[in-house]
Amino acid sequence: MIPTRINGIIAALEAGKPAYMAFAKLDKQTAIEMSDAPYDGIVYEMEHNPYDVSALGDSLQYMLSRKQIVEFGSVAPKVTPIARIPANGVEMNQSFAKQVLDRGCYGVIWPHVATVEQAYNAVASCRYGRPRNAPLYEPKGVRGDGPANAARYWGLSMAEYYERADVWPLAPRGELLVGLMCESTEAIENLDDILANVPGIGFIMIGEGDLSQELGYPRQYEHPEVQGAMRQIVEICHKHNVVVGNPHVTANNHRRLLDEGYRVLLSAPKRSYGVVGQAREMAGY
Repeated sequence: MIPTRINGIIAALEAGKPAYMAFAKLDKQTAIEMSDAPYDGIVYEMEHNPYDVSALGDSLQYMLSRKQIVEFGSVAPKVTPIARIPANGVEMNQSFAKQVLDRGCYGVIWPHVATVEQAYNAVASCRYGRPRNAPLYEPKGVRGDGPANAARYWGLSMAEYYERADVWPLAPRGELLVGLMCESTEAIENLDDILANVPGIGFIMIGEGDLSQELGYPRQYEHPEVQGAMRQIVEICHKHNVVVGNPHVTANNHRRLLDEGYRVLLSAPKRSYGVVGQAREMAGY
């Protein structure tokens, strides 16, 4: 019942495939529908939507499907839930990450990360503390200890949860994804240092909206200056062999995004099901 890999987003990336995800609201019906949607994962949007940990817990429960568990013979969810939290890098608020992980999320997306210090804090906040002489000690874990709910949600004992509750790809068996939003010129300037000095980053997600605002071309994603800034991010990520993602995949751009090397593709839910199907076919699913 316990597979070698529980996080389906990580499983896709390890297999050399792009990972497809969609943003989701915190409500019962969305959770039920997304539990069987054609995605590797979903992102519960808690940055621009209300930050409601109780609603998150309910949504995670509605994503569980006993039928899926029986059919697949595995506790791994068909669609892996992670959360984008409201705290940005500057605020250094570890408690947001701790709360969504303790509810059972398999990863955290951090908005507005622009410095090495902020990136280090993001990864550290998703890791438990360990002895200083332990392997893979850095970034030093600062996540508070309270795994009971998450372990139960994952279908593991607490000992098994501890073994898996670390950040990938730093910990090869880790099931937690840390995604950092790169959405400012400061972040682009510091991205090379961030990726060179902070292990444990699962992927970099381009924040086209905020980035285009700062560049003076709000939501003009095809503008040459916006495209040029995005190419910089992709090139730096490829230099460090770090996965890079795009949050605005559509029927018009998904082929180009795949060709440009994006490996995490996010979209709005439901209306993009056809796009995901086309993209999976292109990628050889």
